[in-house]
Amino acid sequence: MLLFLVRRLGWSVVVLLLASLLTFFIGYKVPADPARMIAGPNASVATVRSISHQLGLDQPFARQYGRFLGHALRGDLGRSYKTEQQVLPTILQRFPYTLALALSGLLFEVLIGASIGLLAAGTRLRAVDGLASTFVLLTLAVPSFWLGIILLYVFGYLYPVLPLGGADAGPISLLLPAITLGLSGAGYYARVSRASLLEVLGEDYIRTARAKGVSPGRVMVKHAFKNALRPLVTMTALDLGVLLGGALIIEQVFGWPGIGTLAWQAVQNIDLPMIMGTVLFSALCIVLANIVVDVVYTLIDPRITV
Repeated sequence: MLLFLVRRLGWSVVVLLLASLLTFFIGYKVPADPARMIAGPNASVATVRSISHQLGLDQPFARQYGRFLGHALRGDLGRSYKTEQQVLPTILQRFPYTLALALSGLLFEVLIGASIGLLAAGTRLRAVDGLASTFVLLTLAVPSFWLGIILLYVFGYLYPVLPLGGADAGPISLLLPAITLGLSGAGYYARVSRASLLEVLGEDYIRTARAKGVSPGRVMVKHAFKNALRPLVTMTALDLGVLLGGALIIEQVFGWPGIGTLAWQAVQNIDLPMIMGTVLFSALCIVLANIVVDVVYTLIDPRITV
């Protein structure tokens, strides 16, 4: 296990280096001048050149990237061109909001999706399976931003029982964004859990348990569902890694002050240090999520070795 973790961490460093190199190169080639955006449209050419020189934007690509990498290895991701705030502390300040939204939204996704998948796979009624399939199609077809707007209109405006947006109202502000995020992804979990359960229910040991007189509910929960968990574990861990990097659409709809909103603002302002910081943070979350998946697999199924 220790050797596996060391090997995976080594590859993770390579992935992060490639992600930083690609992102920095794209930012370097973007046909926009951050110095001009900082100075303003009415600034003189001399002022723009002075700002560009102070930021090192007039240096060759290799030198700019090398300087960024050297500072990043010391935990310094630079200062935002727009706000002049340190990038890493700003990201960490937004992280609790993103973490709360990711965990609560993922909880709704798994609970709703896995429950519907379990019900659809375990019942022999065509009507139930049809309703489950309809739910999956609806959640996959309706865009998350549209679903969020509908929920805002109904529960924030028409029947004002929940806040219209932001995080100022406390934990209750999280409810609508989390439900929207959960409903948007629940269809995937329902479809995967149903397919995985149907495959497991066809195995010999399930037929043996039924032949021994084990109740259908016990067969489903204790035997079938446990062995159908691996695809759900993969989806959950990877989704968490992605969501920890920011749920941009949901954050924008509900005015949630997470990392996704921060990244979008950075892109709009050609704020390269903030773009690099949010991309690297997202990549780190995804890489760590992949490692967690591999470790959890060995705990679920001891037959798997790493």
